[in-house]
Amino acid sequence: MRIIGIFGGTFDPIHCGHLETARHVYTTLGLDHVRFVLSARPPHRVAPVAPVDDRTQMLRLAVENEAGFVVDDREQQRRGPSYTVWTLRSLRAELPQQPLALLLGADAFLKLDTWFCWQQILALTHLIVLPRPGSSVAYVADAWYRDALSIDVCELERVSAGRIYVSNTPLIDVSASSIREKIGAHENASADVPDAVWAYIQQHGLYGCAANSRHEHAV
Repeated sequence: MRIIGIFGGTFDPIHCGHLETARHVYTTLGLDHVRFVLSARPPHRVAPVAPVDDRTQMLRLAVENEAGFVVDDREQQRRGPSYTVWTLRSLRAELPQQPLALLLGADAFLKLDTWFCWQQILALTHLIVLPRPGSSVAYVADAWYRDALSIDVCELERVSAGRIYVSNTPLIDVSASSIREKIGAHENASADVPDAVWAYIQQHGLYGCAANSRHEHAV
């Protein structure tokens, strides 16, 4: 069976780097589709700047015309912290035999052992590790990592979980934090996000954007 990719994140906001990365993995690895799972209440980092409803709407706008991309809103529907292992358990219950692969930046992968119930994650999904500036998994010596490492995508299709594949996805120098900083400094960040997302940010006055802000609408 073909692999379903799971791309989680706060998406605050979703940007072109997210989309280019997902396109590359979807195409080069021949995924069945990519599910974007928005972290509604991330437990391992500071709270997102934009409200969850706005982040969800921007995510939907960003992927609505992308072949093979879908939005999975189960973390918005569930109460409590958005633990990845809970999301994976839910997906695995729905798709017991389907190969699943969590798309994970190298920086996040290197902190995997700080995640809630992290030891259970490889029993539920494969991991596709994505390059990140300043982060490398080349020198990870942990036995569990070496034992799970695979260079054969077909192996990920033959079993439903348990393998780690390091992708050669091109590095894309854009981040949600840099976009928020640009907008907060009244700089144009339109090139960093899809057109529909930029229009939404302006319309709703997100991240300090002055145009058409909510305050102006309220007045």
